[in-house]
Amino acid sequence: MKWDWGAVGDFMPQFWDGLLVTLQALALGSVISFVLGLVWALLMRAPTRWVTWPVGAVTEFVRNTPLLVQLFFLFYVLPEWGFTFSALTTGVFAIGLHYSTYTMQVYRAGIEAVPAGQWEAATALNLPVTRTWRVVILPQAIRRVVPALGNYVIAMLKDTPLLMAITVLDMLGQARLFSQEHFQFTEPLTVIGVAFILISYLASLLMRALERRLVH
Repeated sequence: MKWDWGAVGDFMPQFWDGLLVTLQALALGSVISFVLGLVWALLMRAPTRWVTWPVGAVTEFVRNTPLLVQLFFLFYVLPEWGFTFSALTTGVFAIGLHYSTYTMQVYRAGIEAVPAGQWEAATALNLPVTRTWRVVILPQAIRRVVPALGNYVIAMLKDTPLLMAITVLDMLGQARLFSQEHFQFTEPLTVIGVAFILISYLASLLMRALERRLVH
């Protein structure tokens, strides 16, 4: 089979549209997962089981069910309960929620790795609890977990094609649409494969640079 450069040129407008959607889903999903994961981690340190048990149950349920099932549930079931969102909004929230249960564990590990002397020093200085977390604990914990968080960003990128299942036209969705219209599969699928490799590589370089900046 010959490589058709004309097909590549025809596909590129749709590719750029799909790339924009993919990057939007990745960026917004990452923000949700990082913020919500930190919330879960802090709630799991609450002194009462009335908080830790429900949070633990919810996060275990989300972490141990497939992301695709969660996408279908949010997109097709929630409207029956009166909650209707766009496909992209639903997909972004599903990815962010799913990966927040993993980033929660990363944050917990980072918090537990902070030396006990830091807690004792904050107590000796009579710092308020909120200031202890904001100034002493979290800055040290987050520096330790940046590499692990970066790995989950790349994992989220690889899961964005699942959004096609709920009609989101990301890169794979656009490639599939183009292929069905023109009966050419090799060129569009190769283009998005290369695009995923390049984005993953650039993301890894960015996370390494951020890691070096935080460490030093």
